Amino acid sequence: MPNYRRAKVKGGTYFFTVNTLNRNEGLLTLYINELRQSFNPVKKKLPFKLDALVILPDHFHMVMTLPQNDDDYSSRLRLIKEGFTKRLNLNTTEHLSRLTRNEKGLWQRRFWEHQIRDEEDYINHIHYCYINPVKHQWVKRVRDWPYSTFHRDVKRGLFPIDWAGCGELEGRFGEV
Repeated sequence: MPNYRRAKVKGGTYFFTVNTLNRNEGLLTLYINELRQSFNPVKKKLPFKLDALVILPDHFHMVMTLPQNDDDYSSRLRLIKEGFTKRLNLNTTEHLSRLTRNEKGLWQRRFWEHQIRDEEDYINHIHYCYINPVKHQWVKRVRDWPYSTFHRDVKRGLFPIDWAGCGELEGRFGEV
């Protein structure tokens, strides 16, 4: 079994990509309320700052900042995934390796994580979250995607409602 090494910094800020196992089902937006409800108990039990979140049909991107004395983002993501899976209570076809680990088969086992290095990196990853529905051609304008903290940040005055216009922005947007 591979030995995965992840960056762990107490109080760190991280960008995550979390994918469903079957990328064609669209479960995350189909059951958006259940996914949203999965975040709150985790934030109560293991607090974190949700800097940015975008939920697409088959994956989500998130920028999360941990408390100063904490580096355990893996437990938070695991609990979010478990909470969503339990809320759905769907019958899924199980592969033997998933059955032996008591996994439901809704999520890919791993997630992609990137430790934010500096302010520019932070901004690029926030932008990447918000432009992602445009990149995947779900909408033409960022403001038209309802499953994003972009709207929260517009209300806070951090972004204008017409940010990214028709999605034609230049830049790297978190891609390394």
